[in-house]
Amino acid sequence: MVLTDPIADMITIIRNGLSSQKKEVIFWDSKLKTEILKILKNENFIEDFKKEKDQKNARLLVVLKYLNSRPAISSIKKISKPGRRVYIDKAHIPIVKRGQGRAILSTSKGVLANTEAKKLGVGGELIIEVW
Repeated sequence: MVLTDPIADMITIIRNGLSSQKKEVIFWDSKLKTEILKILKNENFIEDFKKEKDQKNARLLVVLKYLNSRPAISSIKKISKPGRRVYIDKAHIPIVKRGQGRAILSTSKGVLANTEAKKLGVGGELIIEVW
């Protein structure tokens, strides 16, 4: 099976893990996934994550976060898709759920949360919205 959108696959694995109350989920590693997970951890949407390596493949193990047995992530969705890329300039960076959520962007300064992108004054490809 060939994945055409590995980020959408990662989001689906996280969403399914949360809906079935799993403590951890695991998926294949990539630089972009690692950067997205760093933001999710810094914004307190996940507990932690770590890389695991076997002989030749690297995987990411994500420890999901729950607050009073409710998932810390209410919704996570992919905005930009392979068939329809969504780019925004610095003036149109969205505020997600009145500041309670985050948008994750791929910018010229790296992968950033919407608050950081606004501070740096950069736009880019809108990848994910999470709250």
